[in-house]
Amino acid sequence: MNATLLSNRRQALTLLGASALSPWTAHAATPWPDTLRAARGQTVYFNAWAGSERINAYLQWVAGELQRDFGVKLQHVKISDAADVVKRVRAEKQAGRKDTEGTVDLIWINGENFAAMKREGLLSAPFVQTLPNFQWVDTVGKPTTLVDFSVPTDGLESPWGMAQLTFFADVKRLPQLPQSMSELLALARAQPGRITYPRPPNFHGTTFVKQALIEHAPDVKALAQPVTTAALEAQAAPLWRFLDTMHPHLWRGGKQFPQNSAAQRQMMADGELLLALTFNPNEAANEIAAKRLPTTVQSWQFAKGTIGNTHFVAIPYNAPSKAAAQVVANFLLSPAAQARKADIDVWGDPTVLDVARLPAAERARFASAVRPGQLTQSAPALPEPHASWVDPLEKEWTRRYGV
Repeated sequence: MNATLLSNRRQALTLLGASALSPWTAHAATPWPDTLRAARGQTVYFNAWAGSERINAYLQWVAGELQRDFGVKLQHVKISDAADVVKRVRAEKQAGRKDTEGTVDLIWINGENFAAMKREGLLSAPFVQTLPNFQWVDTVGKPTTLVDFSVPTDGLESPWGMAQLTFFADVKRLPQLPQSMSELLALARAQPGRITYPRPPNFHGTTFVKQALIEHAPDVKALAQPVTTAALEAQAAPLWRFLDTMHPHLWRGGKQFPQNSAAQRQMMADGELLLALTFNPNEAANEIAAKRLPTTVQSWQFAKGTIGNTHFVAIPYNAPSKAAAQVVANFLLSPAAQARKADIDVWGDPTVLDVARLPAAERARFASAVRPGQLTQSAPALPEPHASWVDPLEKEWTRRYGV
């Protein structure tokens, strides 16, 4: 991209950002052109999960685009658990690290990790309202772009992608797809040893447990509030009864569980299990495209809905390259980056943007034919319980079933 085109592109982004309406209280922010100037030459240490070759390759592409267009170097710090990064930032604050003396510029985050960083003052000032591309985010149709596990984001993290609990199975072996946890229990009884879920605290396993909690809780609204001992006992009692009933019919009698969703997916591919689960509605299509699953695999979500959420990027309070981190977050929201991320041949992670509101040329980036295995009918996205429910649920699951 030549200098004139780049200048025009930045000017357009600046104007778009100035016209965007912010859902947060006004915050004294640096004008976007000043942010772009300050970002040039900075390095962003982006701490992001590295368990997928596709995601790693996507971030390499992002790094090339940022270096070429904005003079920002993106360094992917490969991690296995965002909780470890939260602990590091917490330790830096306890050690008295100042506002530019941290080791993390940007973190891929959501859920209880975001809640902890927000609660403990480990995040930088609100920045999302200054990002020019935030105006295209679908905050109405996808309300979890503003609320993370029932915790308001308040501009402290920028939405990056959408996720919703999705099941997939080979319809040649499982022509009747269960549409609720009760139907899944009936299937487990009819086909003992052919159903299971990942072992919590793996987040896919925890999500399975939370889905069962939502379907059985006496008062679902109570799950949106911070957990208390009394609420946990009252709302989770039917969950434990359900799991007590289901586990004897699971793979290996519910005495062992796969370590993660990838292991479960492979067991399904090998015919050992009837179904697998994911948080990416396009995962089965990805696997079919990579010839690791047959074209007869179909994706679906429970008829009344499954848990859905948004994943984000956030800037720690002591990030040395805050300006460049904002430039990265803004680029990740660009139609070009979101469309590439949504491409099943690249990653297949659903977009946070309201595609219908994009200019025609940008909207065209998202046009694609339905692929084998791709989810064709979305169910309602059920809100996550408040982030504070995760830890006690995982601990109680481990106490009951983890030995």
